[in-house]
Amino acid sequence: MATQSRQTNQRWVRDIWRILQTVAAVWVFALALVMFVAEPLLNPPRADAMQLLLFLGVSGSTSLLIAFLFYRLGLVNWFRSLRYALIVVVLLTIGLIFLNVWVTARLMFIDDHDLSLTAILLVFAGGAALGFGYFISNALTERIMMVADGARQLSKGDLSTRVAVQGNDELAGLATTFNMMATQLQELDTAKRQLEQSRRDLVAWVSHDLRTPLASIRLVISALRDGVVSDTETVNRYLNTAQTEIESLNQLINDLFELAQMDAGHLVLDREQTSLTDLLSDTLSGMRALAEAGNIHLKGQAAPDTDPVYVDPQKIQRVLYNLIGNAIRHTPPGGTVSVGAFGIGEMAQVDVCDSGEGISPEELPFIFERFYRGERARTRDKGGQRGVGLGLAIAQGIIEAHGGDISAHSVPGQGAVFTLTLPRGKR
Repeated sequence: MATQSRQTNQRWVRDIWRILQTVAAVWVFALALVMFVAEPLLNPPRADAMQLLLFLGVSGSTSLLIAFLFYRLGLVNWFRSLRYALIVVVLLTIGLIFLNVWVTARLMFIDDHDLSLTAILLVFAGGAALGFGYFISNALTERIMMVADGARQLSKGDLSTRVAVQGNDELAGLATTFNMMATQLQELDTAKRQLEQSRRDLVAWVSHDLRTPLASIRLVISALRDGVVSDTETVNRYLNTAQTEIESLNQLINDLFELAQMDAGHLVLDREQTSLTDLLSDTLSGMRALAEAGNIHLKGQAAPDTDPVYVDPQKIQRVLYNLIGNAIRHTPPGGTVSVGAFGIGEMAQVDVCDSGEGISPEELPFIFERFYRGERARTRDKGGQRGVGLGLAIAQGIIEAHGGDISAHSVPGQGAVFTLTLPRGKR
């Protein structure tokens, strides 16, 4: 309360100081009129000149005080329409002008005929000014009502509402700001709807991907518990199946957790200057057994200008495992998977190429979307693993978090090429 009272007092002090400055300016202006206009043109007696100066100063100061009170007491807020407020302001202005001119004319000893003619002219000018004020007020209020109508439409849920921007004044700025607000609300609403749809899809997809391995594990456990199988070879095969499904569930949970971290902006990157050549070499060594099992030739090469890169080694190695693993799984026996790396300015580029069936043009725009799986990915791969459609989405999130980019190119029947770029220094 004390702070609010102090602010109110300060505002009053500023207003009074502003009024004093304005009144002083009025008296200076009145003095200039008398000295440089009235005396050279009319040559009045000294007493009349002083009387004229006194009247101009007093009437001008009074007019300003009335206007100040009109503003400070918020009298404009009493009107139900801005049009009426503007008309009243015009009427007050006309009244003050009429009073000033009438009294000044009488002081200057204008005869009754001239005084009457002056009064008629002032009344006519006042009526013309009133009409002018009426149409100007209409022009202003129409633009304000246009924004008000847009706000009403917006409140009813029509986020496509926009208002016309007319002129270059504050009302035009208001209309522009309104349109910007409406655009942002529409974008937020679209994002909200997309998020809600993504949430529903996520629940449906996760339910599907959890149901299948859980059903398989349940059947295996039921068979072992009920003694349906008893020979060692079959039991081991059942246990291997259960282990594979458990690993699939574990991978799905890990992927979902990492995806949640990315969405929340909590993906932690432990960056350091790293040899991309060594990362590729380690990854290729780890994937060689999978390639040999599928009779696939796996090769890689890094140019001398590749290193170093400023990345999180573990995160980038995971991306490499994902891309190379996908290439191996979708390459037929006897095919080739090749990995190449080289430097391009401040970035290092890695290309993962396979000689598989490729990706159809219909699927290519969606392969980095979460849980997206083309027809060829809806079954188990060569190792019995079931893809859940999160690997490429996570890879994209990791690469973009590093300030890089990842893309895919493919010609059906001629394999696919996945390209990623990584920064070679701090960014």
